[in-house]
Amino acid sequence: MKWKQRKEGAEAPYIPAGPFKLRLPFLHYRFEWPDYVQGLFMCAVDLGAITLLADHLGMPFEVGLAIVILNGFMYLLHHLLGDPVIPGWITPAIPLIVLFVEQFPEGPERIYALIAFQMSLGILSILLGVTGLAKKVVNFVPNAIKSGIILGAGIGAITSIFEKGGKFDVFPYTIAICIGFCFYLVFSKHFEALKVKGKGWALIGNLGILPAILLAVFVAPLFGEAKWPDIQWGFSKPDFAALWSQYTIFGLGFPNWSYFLTAIPAVFATYLVVFGDVLKTKALLSESDAVRADEKVDYNADRAHMIFGGRNFIMSLIGPDITMCGPLWAAMQVVVVERFKKGKKAMNSFFGGAGSFRWGTNTGLLLLPIVSLVQPILGVAVALTLLVQGYVSVRIGVMQARSQRDLGIAGVVGAVLVIKGASMAFAAGILLCVLLYGKDWLRGEKEKLFAANEGEKVSLKEEKAS
Repeated sequence: MKWKQRKEGAEAPYIPAGPFKLRLPFLHYRFEWPDYVQGLFMCAVDLGAITLLADHLGMPFEVGLAIVILNGFMYLLHHLLGDPVIPGWITPAIPLIVLFVEQFPEGPERIYALIAFQMSLGILSILLGVTGLAKKVVNFVPNAIKSGIILGAGIGAITSIFEKGGKFDVFPYTIAICIGFCFYLVFSKHFEALKVKGKGWALIGNLGILPAILLAVFVAPLFGEAKWPDIQWGFSKPDFAALWSQYTIFGLGFPNWSYFLTAIPAVFATYLVVFGDVLKTKALLSESDAVRADEKVDYNADRAHMIFGGRNFIMSLIGPDITMCGPLWAAMQVVVVERFKKGKKAMNSFFGGAGSFRWGTNTGLLLLPIVSLVQPILGVAVALTLLVQGYVSVRIGVMQARSQRDLGIAGVVGAVLVIKGASMAFAAGILLCVLLYGKDWLRGEKEKLFAANEGEKVSLKEEKAS
């Protein structure tokens, strides 16, 4: 059945494939050109991963570009296999992953550690998706420890930019100006009011951090912190040969099992962040259900786990990536959901919007004019992403606490996480929970410290930042 034949209230047409629902562009969903065009430019955010790969793994630009392109094609698996999301990085966990890999010397050892980390995360996610145990595993972790892990991830993201030798030392004026502009667009009450008054302001606001990244293209050269972009024409030139011979198991061999054992605490801490994104996805899609009764959008958390778990496993083999393969790019999920809510004429099917956007980002990664435009300020793009994510993670982490004791434990866990890593953070959290709560250490206590705890809903503005 083609997309035009979808009945009122039914799902978009698909080909059954076990737990998956295969949907192909033009056949099972209408191609949405507005979302595709937006994706062409939003690929600038994806390109920011290259700076992380260069800083922490010593990768040349062309090798990092190869990983970003491979990851981009993996993004397509979600909507093609029936997961109604726009996937992205596991952004809040990037500081955790950096802390883990930097325990090892730069070179093959660090690559082995990253491969083991990403492969372990992929296997864990697949197993939890197949068995349906994801929610039970996360609920088993005390709120104080969950609060500390998320809080620590946020603080780690911020300190990584301002520490000695960090991105702020390289781009002080550009980051200061652009992060101020970015925070105004994403979190300001004043700009929120402007978006209500005019569609133009709303369009700018829905682009997330992209306007700030484009501003950096001009600000950085004006302050002498980067060169003016050398716009080139043609197609980008990723170096897959060097990637597979120097940074994967095909050239380096399989990591020793000791790397997998060392990665376990950090992998589990990262998974706590991942599960939070799964909950966000469900909440965002629920908002559109009441408005778009003409299409049933089926979100299955277990299926999502199998897809992003599979992405991480595959990427650990062909292109290990510090940003990891996450279940949600919340900023763009919000944008597409909002357009979907405007009706069938605006967006026939949610899968059309999500799929067209990701086809657009993949096209952009292959176009040299777009890649060369943002190449000089990719470090700024990463800094903006991490600072905004740090703001959101600190807020969400604090709100996970259920009592003053929880908050105190969380502060200690977060600090230990930033300084000593996930293993010591979990150990400190468990010890403090046992000492402070005794036999109730898994349950903790509830003081309704924050009224919003009961709902646990992140505001729409803050969803856009994550």
